Amino acid sequence: MSDDVRMGGFNILPPVVKNLIIINVLFFLAKIVVDKFGIDLDTWLGLHFFGASHFYPWQIITYMFMHGDFGHLFFNMFALWMFGAAIENYWGAKRFLIYYFVTGIGAGLTHYAVLAYQMLPDLILINQYLDAPSYENLLAVAQGHVFHIGPYSGEIYDKFLAFQQLSISSNDTFALNQATEFLAAYKEYYLNLPNVIGASGAVFGLLLAFGMMFPNSQIYLYFLLPIKAKWFVIFYGALELFYGVTGTQEGVAHFAHLGGMLFGILLILYWRKQNKRENYMY
Repeated sequence: MSDDVRMGGFNILPPVVKNLIIINVLFFLAKIVVDKFGIDLDTWLGLHFFGASHFYPWQIITYMFMHGDFGHLFFNMFALWMFGAAIENYWGAKRFLIYYFVTGIGAGLTHYAVLAYQMLPDLILINQYLDAPSYENLLAVAQGHVFHIGPYSGEIYDKFLAFQQLSISSNDTFALNQATEFLAAYKEYYLNLPNVIGASGAVFGLLLAFGMMFPNSQIYLYFLLPIKAKWFVIFYGALELFYGVTGTQEGVAHFAHLGGMLFGILLILYWRKQNKRENYMY
């Protein structure tokens, strides 16, 4: 593997990287424009939980082109160019594009696999009540689940306030029916609550590939501190794992980042195995 990365001439911005950046910028501009007409593109194109009413199959691709704000877009696109240009020059356009989408899709799948594991106990409690409404099952939900509803959650917040005012006993059929109506609406809200956007998962996949192909290349942390690519990848991977396990930095899909790296290393190892097999055959 080469220790030096040299990008010169027309390869400073290879075609796939260039077009990915253009598409991301266009999606960001479209989001700003349609928002003025009351259309939330994040709802339609961000990646929702599989099985939620807001989930659509195309989101597994489109979520990679959506970003929360300009800073989110800028740093992802800067990293896409910084690492992606070297990798596309090294691999070629076709392999680079396959890698980018595999790691991006893998990132989304990993994020929701972890989230499903985290949400499963809560969903079991809610489904247990909805399948057999009773005072005991409702008490289990109230004691075992933290309701993720804030004042800006819309209509569901008003229903939650009404639910909190209910005085329920084992023989109060009316109150149980009211609770059932709320929990059915809350389950749909709860499933639709997660929404992942951004190219970060694929970008972390590119970071992993860069560290594997150019392990001793110098990366300047904060544009000042030089660090070898291999140590940079290990440091960032460990940091993402720490943040993900401890639940710090809420609002950041750390397991999606790790998923991009995981699918990246699996794909690279697969390709290396294929190359060895082809070389052996010849």
